[in-house]
Amino acid sequence: MFNPLEIQFKKEMKQNPSASEKQETIPPLFCIENYSFDLPEKQVAQYPTPKRSDSRLLVLDRSEDSLRHVHFHDLLSHLPEEALLVINTSLVSPARLTGIRSKNRGKVEFLLLTPLPVIKGLELPGGKQEAAVQGLIRPAKKIQPGQHVHFAKDFGLRIEKKDAFGRIEGKIYWKGLLQELLERYGQVPLPPYLKRNSEAADKDRYQTVYANADYPGSVAAPTAGLHFDDKMLDKLQRKKIEIIPLNLFVGYGTFSPIRCADVREHELHPEYVEISNDSAQKIAQAKKQGRPVVAVGTTTVRTLEGVREKCGEIRAFAGWLNCYIYPGYEFKLVDHLLTNFHLPRSSLLLMIAAFAGRKQVLAAYRTAVEQGYRFYSYGDAMLIL
Repeated sequence: MFNPLEIQFKKEMKQNPSASEKQETIPPLFCIENYSFDLPEKQVAQYPTPKRSDSRLLVLDRSEDSLRHVHFHDLLSHLPEEALLVINTSLVSPARLTGIRSKNRGKVEFLLLTPLPVIKGLELPGGKQEAAVQGLIRPAKKIQPGQHVHFAKDFGLRIEKKDAFGRIEGKIYWKGLLQELLERYGQVPLPPYLKRNSEAADKDRYQTVYANADYPGSVAAPTAGLHFDDKMLDKLQRKKIEIIPLNLFVGYGTFSPIRCADVREHELHPEYVEISNDSAQKIAQAKKQGRPVVAVGTTTVRTLEGVREKCGEIRAFAGWLNCYIYPGYEFKLVDHLLTNFHLPRSSLLLMIAAFAGRKQVLAAYRTAVEQGYRFYSYGDAMLIL
């Protein structure tokens, strides 16, 4: 069975016996061991379906404790009336760069984690710009502070600080427009559980059809939105399902494993979000009117609930949030959730368990495995009512 975090977790527990012993005293709801499931490796989708809306859809109705097996193009039949659909329109940037180290000329792979909207370039002589960034680098062991990585002429990175698990802080420098340089020299940063290099088709398919070119900077797609096509969006509009945009620039926290036995001790990496005044007002109005708010994806949930938590209400916001949702959390804005199937022992699975109940979610996941659903970014979808 395939569990990409299982080996690493058990290894770390052996290296830290006290953490392993601690599991016995953790309440079951907060023990990471209780958020695991077996998944055949063949069910980890390596490629998307030929057509976006041909994905399967598992409908979990919490009020009836029922499961229905349909397809994504049937979504409209299962959405509540007068629903407000909230989507994440951030654009995935080709942020995975290959470069050469200044020392020993070794090959290096760098994933830029800092969202483009918050990269503020400092003007340098000769038309160059420089900005502080964070990222992931490999091979990390061979990288030392002070070294440079060259991606292209007038485009590179100076390492300033090394952190755990390949994370670094540094200064990226360039000449011209950074987004254009990424388009020219970068690759789509596919998730680590896709055991292949990015291909030409991924540039389109690992992007939602409604991704906004004015908001580039995510290092991963808001994958629940990958199932929508133009035909589906047109159907929703004709049925007067209101679609509201916001932006969360997906970062490393999406893939960062939970390394502690007690889920309450985990910390989610901050994420940069933007929500306009118009979107915030429409969401607030829908809540007052009793209209159901349907979040498309866990990134949308983190934005809505995170802004509400930070500001005391849903309102226009641009800044960093650290919204970690695990069982016991009380949802204030999100009524229903459309999402993909997630990794065992992940913060995303914990959020789903918080929303629909741990036992109910794991039972649904076991059914999905038995029924041959495809998992993770290019996999099938789940609608929780």
